[in-house]
Amino acid sequence: MSIETGLKSVAIAVAPNGGRKTKLEHPNLPLTATELAETAVRCKEAGAAMIHVHVRKNDGSHLLDADAYRKAMSAIRSRVGDDLVVQITSEALGVYTPAEQIAVVKETCPEAVSLALRELVPDTSFEAAFADLLAWMAREGVLPQIILYDPSEAVVLADMQTRGLIPWRTISVLFVLGRYTAEQTSQPTDLLPFLATGIPRFEHWSVCAFGRHEAACVSAGALFGGNVRVGFENNTRLPNGAAASGNEDLVIAVSQTVQSLNYKLESGVDLRQRLIKLAS
Repeated sequence: MSIETGLKSVAIAVAPNGGRKTKLEHPNLPLTATELAETAVRCKEAGAAMIHVHVRKNDGSHLLDADAYRKAMSAIRSRVGDDLVVQITSEALGVYTPAEQIAVVKETCPEAVSLALRELVPDTSFEAAFADLLAWMAREGVLPQIILYDPSEAVVLADMQTRGLIPWRTISVLFVLGRYTAEQTSQPTDLLPFLATGIPRFEHWSVCAFGRHEAACVSAGALFGGNVRVGFENNTRLPNGAAASGNEDLVIAVSQTVQSLNYKLESGVDLRQRLIKLAS
């Protein structure tokens, strides 16, 4: 609970581009460092606390590259300062190996990074390298978020925590709803398996969803005590089905919903402090 207002708080992250979509799918998809910085400004003003960043090659394809990340991070910081948590992705998209994913995280040394458990630990033989990465992140102060596509992965992560492979008391996670459903369209009920009896609970968790029900899905997550992520990476439609003009429209849609439910929006400064406390 927020001491100042007594309201429950929720943090909104924006994932403005992802690694797949192109400007043919939406002309305002931000791909360059300058476009990402402009998007960051608008989304911060709309209520976002974090920006989740993908970078691209010149041909628009997915890229994991420290120099490209540093350029994007610098451009964003030049426009919003410390008002947003800047999180990079380590997503493979079927292009990069776990070793390459780990290497770009270490070379970039970002403020925050998302780590897909199923990509980085496809089987137990990869656990040691993953644990080494997390230990390095703890030493360097890089804030983690573990991406979970299925409730069974929450069980795996909790087991790794029990066995001492996670160097923090708790770790932030992101539940991805409907990633492998038909036409990548999520429903609010897709959240329920992650919250079922017997599935490990995490102190700080967030939700993202695919398709035009994105706002409904993440608002349901907020009501259950989670945080939310929206953006063109997963969806370009407003709740009424109309095309969003920019990522900020999706942030506004969910910010209005959660505030109408008496939730306080966390600022980037608030979120950063909370994540640092989790990682301490």
